[in-house]
Amino acid sequence: MRTTRFLIALVIVLSVVALPGLFDNAAPSADAQAAPTGKLAEVLERGRLICGVSGTLPGFSFLDPDTGEWSGFDVDYCRALAAAIFGEVTEDNLEIVALTAAERFTALQNGDVDVLFRNTTWTLSRDTDLAGDFGPTTFYDGQGLLVRVDLGVSSIDDLNGASFCTQTGTTTELNITDAMNQRGFDFELIPFETSADSANGYASGRCDVLTSDKSQLAGLRTTLEDPSAHVILPDTLSKEPLGPMYLQGDAQWGDVVNWTVFATFQAEEFRRIGAEITSENIDDFFGSDNPEIRRFLGEEGDLGSFLGLSNSFAADIIRAVGNYREIYERNIVPIGIEREGSLNAQWFDGGLIYAPAWR
Repeated sequence: MRTTRFLIALVIVLSVVALPGLFDNAAPSADAQAAPTGKLAEVLERGRLICGVSGTLPGFSFLDPDTGEWSGFDVDYCRALAAAIFGEVTEDNLEIVALTAAERFTALQNGDVDVLFRNTTWTLSRDTDLAGDFGPTTFYDGQGLLVRVDLGVSSIDDLNGASFCTQTGTTTELNITDAMNQRGFDFELIPFETSADSANGYASGRCDVLTSDKSQLAGLRTTLEDPSAHVILPDTLSKEPLGPMYLQGDAQWGDVVNWTVFATFQAEEFRRIGAEITSENIDDFFGSDNPEIRRFLGEEGDLGSFLGLSNSFAADIIRAVGNYREIYERNIVPIGIEREGSLNAQWFDGGLIYAPAWR
């Protein structure tokens, strides 16, 4: 009798321990839905997202002095985040703030901006010492060198004794110093506060070489009087993964920023099954019989609510700015940087653009 009672008790205990594991793969419950907290709650209460950008870099973030209109790859990601939070982008719910490289981290730490989309390189020190977190890389870049064609050089190995225009507070100063010291070369750094100032310094003959991320060089080259008189050398001096940066310690805000970026990746990724979702055709996909597309558009499940957003947040993003391909072709291709064969291609095209599972 005692044995029977012991066995019954043992079965009950094991059942209590084992039952929760049976549901590990179940869909999240309604209790898991997130109320806005931290930075997201702050932005919603304010009614406006404050997004830090460069402001002087064609292709990435540029304020047209004649029209007062913002344009660029990073600006479009500011718009994408505003659309995710508010459902649309208006003049009132998005404030774009131009910051120099030296100003950007202080502005983020002081709460003057909510997020940086400012062609900022993800590094270990910035991820730790500056108490920042980085979202998905939106543009894989590398440092390069812009020179005048008539200088007659073909690589960094021809630049002993050269002077370099650089931007203060960037990784480019450190990288070019390492590269020249490793070669035992003499060189001079001429620092400037903004990318536009460094380009003007180069254009006026203050230095022999303009060094920065290759994407920046391509954009700045378009502002020179005769772009064809200048060439970007083939050397790549560093890895420069560029993406959004936000403060540590706010997991929900990080998730909102991250999944905003992933939404632009995923919408294009549907091309793999012949169903790329764009700003122009998005309405055609509502009512799809594909469950992943239905989840993406918010017609099935409650994925947005787990972020503290509307379930239609991904659809709102694509309506506002389009998918990654659209953003890239609108802003980066015009400054002369093709995507095909680069790290910025989709993963199934040989690149590194990749979204986690949308479920």
